[in-house]
Amino acid sequence: MSTSLSRNRNYRLLWAGQALSEAGASASVIALPLLVLLLTDSAAASGVVLGASAAAQLVVGLPAGALVDRWNRRTVMLVCEAVQALAVALLVAGLWWQAVGVEHVVVVVIVLGVCRALAEPAEEALLPAIVPEPQLPDAVAMNAARGYLGQLSGTALGGLLFGLSRVLPFVVEAVTHVATFLALLFIRVPPRKREPAPLSRFHREVGEGLRWVWTQPVVRVVAFCAVGLNLFFQAFYLLMIAIAHRQGVPAAQIGIMGAMLGVGGVLGALVAPRLHRALRPHRSIVAVFWAITALIPVALFLEPGIPTGVVFAAAAFLAPTANTTITTYQLLLTPDELRGRLSSVMGVALGIASIAGPAVGGLLVDLLTPTAAILTCAAGAGLLTIYATANPTLRRFSRESDSRIGVSAE
Repeated sequence: MSTSLSRNRNYRLLWAGQALSEAGASASVIALPLLVLLLTDSAAASGVVLGASAAAQLVVGLPAGALVDRWNRRTVMLVCEAVQALAVALLVAGLWWQAVGVEHVVVVVIVLGVCRALAEPAEEALLPAIVPEPQLPDAVAMNAARGYLGQLSGTALGGLLFGLSRVLPFVVEAVTHVATFLALLFIRVPPRKREPAPLSRFHREVGEGLRWVWTQPVVRVVAFCAVGLNLFFQAFYLLMIAIAHRQGVPAAQIGIMGAMLGVGGVLGALVAPRLHRALRPHRSIVAVFWAITALIPVALFLEPGIPTGVVFAAAAFLAPTANTTITTYQLLLTPDELRGRLSSVMGVALGIASIAGPAVGGLLVDLLTPTAAILTCAAGAGLLTIYATANPTLRRFSRESDSRIGVSAE
């Protein structure tokens, strides 16, 4: 983090609060399926609970972006943190009184998913208001590091706390949402000029967000490439976990293998600001495509377990640099009144890929040999890499685009 950004009080509060919120949410992501297994002894029911959260975020995603652009974004985040704290606190009370069924858990999960669908675009759209333009790439990179750190710490904490008591992970999540709410209270955001719009225009506003993405060639091509690469990498990730399980790799090693993806992401996020400034936009984007395409076949020559985790870490290392370039460009390109909708469109697209990727990986495990399944993922990623490398829209990033996102021109 640069010195100037470290002195930005508003950003420090935002970063710390959201880090706590993400850690608490990650803890419950591990604890919720374990809780449902205790309540029902059904793996299918656990899957339904996790699917309900993803489904809620997808269904609400596009309307959420339009609402974020209508409303005060800091207020949206405050309300979402308060509602999440209340929902999780009610779950804690039900568990304490032994009055919780799987249907109650599903309702809580849906509420959390809706709040996240609103809060995430609100935060991204809010960022340029509290971070000066020269600091924006560093802020985007540090937000990526925060996400990886929250996932790592929350996942480890959730399993540990659930082993002590099935209530503890949810107590911790409720407390983190309260802490985040308090941090947001002290953030000062410049007022936005917003003209009141009738509710009858709401569906048009949702459509405006989709049209904005479609009419911006760079945003459109990057979205297509990112969704495709995310799909094939998610499929590869699940595939390698399934292969490790079938070959008898201990569960602890599989957990470490998966966690190393987050380690690579954290390390990559720490160097992302420097790489972002050193590389032209096109190179910073296609570098992650080439890295993943080259690394997937390496898994053919490694034993499942920790060595595969090293591949995961290496694959994640360049992702924050590409994300910094893309997100910074999009935020500076997009008018303030459309930033919430841009974020929601991109979030829905990536969310669909995150759901479809594991499904594709599961099919590959069932239908193909491990070698053929890995090569299929590599081939899919390779085709996208060739497309991204040769695409004239990405190659024609102008000098104006370079200066807009703060990278050097070679």
